[in-house]
Amino acid sequence: MRFFKIIIIILIFSTNQLVLGQIENDNNYSNVWVADNGDGTYKNPILHADYSDPDVIRVGDDYYMTASSFNCVPGLPILHSKDMINWELINYALKKQPPFDVFDKPQHGNGVWAPCIRFHKNEFYIYYPDPDYGIYMVKAKDPKGIWSEPILVKAGKGLIDPTPLWDDDGKVYLVYAFAGSRAGIKSLLVVCTMNEEGTIVNNDEVLLIDGHIDEPTIEGPKFYKYNGYYYIFAPAGGVSTGWQTVLRSKNIYGPYEKKKVMEQGKTDINGPHQGAWVQTQTGEDWFFHFQDKGAYGRIVHLQPMKWVNYWPVIGNDDDGNGIGEPVVNYKKPNVGKIFPIVTPPDSDEFNEPKLGLQWQWHANSQVYWGFPTNMGHYIMYCRSMPDEADNLYDVPNLLLQKFPSEEFKATAKMTFNARFDKEQTGLLIMGLDYSYLRVKQREGKLYLSQVICKNADKNKGEVESDSVQLKSNTFYLQVKVKAGAICDFLYSEDGEKFNAIGNSFTAREGKWIGAKIGFLALREGKINDAGNVDIDWFRFNKINK
Repeated sequence: MRFFKIIIIILIFSTNQLVLGQIENDNNYSNVWVADNGDGTYKNPILHADYSDPDVIRVGDDYYMTASSFNCVPGLPILHSKDMINWELINYALKKQPPFDVFDKPQHGNGVWAPCIRFHKNEFYIYYPDPDYGIYMVKAKDPKGIWSEPILVKAGKGLIDPTPLWDDDGKVYLVYAFAGSRAGIKSLLVVCTMNEEGTIVNNDEVLLIDGHIDEPTIEGPKFYKYNGYYYIFAPAGGVSTGWQTVLRSKNIYGPYEKKKVMEQGKTDINGPHQGAWVQTQTGEDWFFHFQDKGAYGRIVHLQPMKWVNYWPVIGNDDDGNGIGEPVVNYKKPNVGKIFPIVTPPDSDEFNEPKLGLQWQWHANSQVYWGFPTNMGHYIMYCRSMPDEADNLYDVPNLLLQKFPSEEFKATAKMTFNARFDKEQTGLLIMGLDYSYLRVKQREGKLYLSQVICKNADKNKGEVESDSVQLKSNTFYLQVKVKAGAICDFLYSEDGEKFNAIGNSFTAREGKWIGAKIGFLALREGKINDAGNVDIDWFRFNKINK
């Protein structure tokens, strides 16, 4: 009997290892950040990447998230999950950003601010604000499919953070806030009506709250109806210093009571606010929010939530004051089943004839910037910098993705097919400050150096390190990012021995976004047959300690 028990244990262990091996071989999750602990618990952040101002809904057994994308294109990312912990990036709702003549150039900090995703009559809606133009709406029957062209449902500078509500009586409402930088007013929430289709917003606003006294910078409202109350979940107090407030009323126009329901307290999670309340199919309540982590961007956390006297309490209320504080580790949500580990993509082998969803440009993309191939590489063409650009800050054709973790090593294999002198490519860490490994042709030969630019947004110039001549046009570029976003650059000509080059560089965030990592291909002047770079692969791994 003991012999058979041992055999059964071995078989169970082998089966588990096989399943884990299959998941690992399928490469569905990151090598550098996984929130699922694999034991029925999870760790925060669930996404250690810059998915700012997350909004989430449940449709049946599926969960969908979108987030701010600002000037990065494609915009309005669509993520999908079965358990709210493991998220897959499946699409973008905004392929190009209007007005096209504006967003064909980098518009740092502008574009898509905090969006809201909703499901109504078998269609997915996203309302998003552009603080310079007004509130737009896009929709789709299939979130993985093609989304409609944006409709400007309400024009106006400084109108931000919209959330619709289709009420039980058929009436439709929109709650939104104001950006003081454009509107000249702030710390206010208003509600107005819409037509049944949600395509026209009426000019019948009613003020719901003036937060100047004790809810400064109240914004980001999310609108719900539950247990006979209208609830508005709204962050206040500022991005990195604030808290989560909830308003409630039995009348949609108020007056509204209010309560602080989550704060940083004794934790290291600053903010914490701005997100979404979701109820699972088993009746559990959860709240998504972000944490501002500087160069890493606004990373996404998930908190347990409970109702006490018709008020939500978000996180753990250990001191019993009715205000929750964020958790770091917690039991996974009960969604009825256990699902495999998945994460948004980061590494890319470029083996598919389409660009991976992790990649974005700094402006609306143009066809001649680069192409995926079915030959195992992505090809970028050297483009001249815009006439108005003093540095890379105003260059649109930067192929970039988010930092996926606090610490990581990123390595690229590249072949540079320069045709003329002064053409260049490189591996870039981009933000308000930036640094990159530059490979540039001079007198028919390739030279490698590190470039650093401080205060790029203020039109400051670049500083270049001593250069090293490369023996081949195929090489490997690498950056190691340590805690605190400290970056060290290395290179190799054989893919095995890596040599350090230049100085340590501390990454900085961009305008409302985290630092990003990726590639460039540039040249001086215009030509009818520019050189190019073949990016064979780009891989993220943990740093060996």
